[in-house]
Formats: sequence, C-alpha cells, structure tokens
Amino acid sequence: MLYSDSLNIELEQVTFSDLPTLQELSKCTFFETFAAQNSPENMAHYLTSALSLQKITEEFNQPNSIFYFAAIDKKPIGYLKMNFGASQTELQDEKSTEIERIYVLHEFHGKNVGQLLCDKAIEISVEQGARFVWLGVWEHNPRAIRFYEKNGFIPFDKHVFKLGNENQTDIMMKRDLV
Repeated sequence: MLYSDSLNIELEQVTFSDLPTLQELSKCTFFETFAAQNSPENMAHYLTSALSLQKITEEFNQPNSIFYFAAIDKKPIGYLKMNFGASQTELQDEKSTEIERIYVLHEFHGKNVGQLLCDKAIEISVEQGARFVWLGVWEHNPRAIRFYEKNGFIPFDKHVFKLGNENQTDIMMKRDLV
C-alpha cells in the first residue's frame, strides 16, 4: 500500500470481486479522456467492446497482467494496468514491462494520483528485473505525453490504436531502468 499525504490515496491490487468496479471506472475515465476528440460512434463501440465486463475479466485472468486501484476511502479514483512477458501488447520482451493503462478521474487530475500509479509501475518493473518499462500514448494527448516525459520516458516508435473504425497513432515511449 502507498499513500499520498495530501489526499490519503491508497494503492491496492484489484481482485476478482472488484472487476465490475474496474469496468465502470475504465469506461468512465476513457470517456472523460477521449470523448471530446472522437466520434460518439467510435467511443460507443470501444466502450462496449474493449471495456466490456467480459473483456476486462479476460484481461484480469491473463497470468502476466496486473491491475491496481488508486482509492480514497476505498472508493477507486484511478487505476493502473501492467503487462509482463507474452501479455505485453507489442514488444513482449522478457526484460521489459508495459504500462498499458494509467487512468484517473478528471476531478483528481493534478492531485498526484497519476504520479502514484506511475511510481507503482516503476517499482513493480524494478521488482520484475525489467531493463525498461514502455507504454503507448495517443499523439493528441499532450498532457499525458508531458507527464511521461517528466517521468523519464522518451519516444522510440509509434503504433496504431484502433478506436471504432478509426486508426489512431500512439507514440511508444520507454524508460530505461538499468
């Protein structure tokens, strides 16, 4: 467990019984982050397919994936999803870890929640013996790009993220750990 002094934010690993809450938080934070810049049809498709309870359950059951909540008084306000080994979406390098998602409810932006989740991801990556940690971030999300740059991530490639019927470009960023 980690705590933020200002808001008493606790980080806890997501359990199977938390999956409905994780799904709702995933849908809410994704919508808050991307709805204004994408068509309602593409958003609806993504929310109902990629963030369905069935899909979240499948992701949770991957042996090399892990989820953490950031919570205040046991109420989740953000989350982290990490992948290791063959569960990584792109590289699948045994000496790397992937931060697939860090999402925080908008009302808690700028309150150190994302930083706590990122620090947890780095801590887990070091514990896993990873040489580096990587992620993909939408090229039209400058706030997130700045956040990751501030945390020592640098661009190294690009990949396609499919949102509904649109192919979007994610900047792949990594941070060396050794």
